[in-house]
Amino acid sequence: MSGHSKWATTKHKKAAIDAKRGKLFAKLIKNIEVAAKQGGGDPAGNPTLYDAIQKAKKSSVPNDNIDRAVKRGSGAEAGAAEYQNITYEGYAPGGVALLIECLTDNRNRAAAEVRTALTRNGGQLADPGSVAYVFNRKGVVIVPKDGPSGPVTEDAILEVVLDAGAEEVNDNGETWEVVSEASDFVAVRQAVQQAGIDYDSAEASWVPNLQVPLDLDGAKKMIRVIEALEDSDDVQDVFANGDIPDEVLSQLDDEE
Repeated sequence: MSGHSKWATTKHKKAAIDAKRGKLFAKLIKNIEVAAKQGGGDPAGNPTLYDAIQKAKKSSVPNDNIDRAVKRGSGAEAGAAEYQNITYEGYAPGGVALLIECLTDNRNRAAAEVRTALTRNGGQLADPGSVAYVFNRKGVVIVPKDGPSGPVTEDAILEVVLDAGAEEVNDNGETWEVVSEASDFVAVRQAVQQAGIDYDSAEASWVPNLQVPLDLDGAKKMIRVIEALEDSDDVQDVFANGDIPDEVLSQLDDEE
């Protein structure tokens, strides 16, 4: 799940210790392979590959797996699959808009799995274009407030990222969410690195421009749909415009 909410940050933190780590690893490896195929196997000259590798490393994917994926994608080693990028649009219960990004070698299987995950959990597929307008393509860099070199204040992060093209910095509880135009996010990520500030993730994301506030029941239903979608090997990312307020987030945490 990726999105413009504190809950998304919580999910990000849990991803590395998720029981589905093997499934997560496979998706991260797939991203690396595709990035290397599209832009070459040198991370220094391929920012998409660089960020895919960093994301995998942050999730503890072994270096050998990463290296082999780069080689397969770049053609240095045989065995690369032919993946297609497909985006589906849908709704979770309560009218929550969903953008579902797939990376698959079987379009029919991906479509069937997305449809099944939605319909079994009270959601539905939407016509192309009916949901996409709710989201803008943005660069999102997540910076932990408690970095290895000490606390990272809002003033400190603003000073680093504004000149690099950041539009806003949002307080997500334990992290800062730095949002920029998608075309600027590599420059923003590099500015963060050059300042010696650690970051959790840096990637182009679909950020909602309109959010639907959810109560506890609505939050549970949205999460159930998203988790069902993420169970598919073909689904790489799910973006939602459901907003879970702090008090509902606390209730969810209490129930775990």
